[in-house]
Amino acid sequence: MKLANNKILITGGASGIGLGLTERFLLENNTVIICGRREDILQEAVNKFPQVIARQCDLSIEAERVDLYNWVAENHKDLNVLVNNAGIQNWMHIAEENFYQKAVNEVTTNVLAPIHLANLFINLSSLDTIINVTSGLSFLPFAKVPVYAATKAFFHSFTVSLRYMLKERNIEVIEMIPPALNTDLGGIGLHDGQPPVSAFVEAVFNQLKEGKTELTFGFSEITANANPEAIREMFNKMNP
Repeated sequence: MKLANNKILITGGASGIGLGLTERFLLENNTVIICGRREDILQEAVNKFPQVIARQCDLSIEAERVDLYNWVAENHKDLNVLVNNAGIQNWMHIAEENFYQKAVNEVTTNVLAPIHLANLFINLSSLDTIINVTSGLSFLPFAKVPVYAATKAFFHSFTVSLRYMLKERNIEVIEMIPPALNTDLGGIGLHDGQPPVSAFVEAVFNQLKEGKTELTFGFSEITANANPEAIREMFNKMNP
């Protein structure tokens, strides 16, 4: 992937990893479009980075995903990079009364939405790169976030297949695999002791410069390369 002079759409680009990527892509002389559910968070991002183009969109709603694509196709038909970053994480137990509805929301946002967006945006003749943000938990289940970890395992598998399918279209598929970072994913304060987003972004941009298509950092590098026995050992430690 070339790092400069792109037009990039980052879903969930107004906070967390998405905002970190937005800032860094802007520094590399790219045009960045962000989308998200909350107008106030989008506005905060625009206030911080006035050159950003923001679009309110609830990706859990199919019609809004279609509207997003149609808006891009009409107004930004030269968009060449899609970053499927938006995701939600619920710390929950299957015995909870609202477990199923939370699970539906996670599967919709973390799996169905990025699959649908990939299917839509490959219709742009300018598209040459898709970046899917998965997780170190793609390889290591964590019982406190049972559906989140499962959705990321699914998304990792899908990304591997997508890379193969899009070779014939010359569309590069990159998997960005973060570990737990100091963001509000899952709830405020849950990840306060984790590495900063800035360190992750710096590491993955260095890997992009090297031409890598599977980008890891810290603990996600360990889980992505672990053998089954090591995964079982880590699972037992994380899920006593």
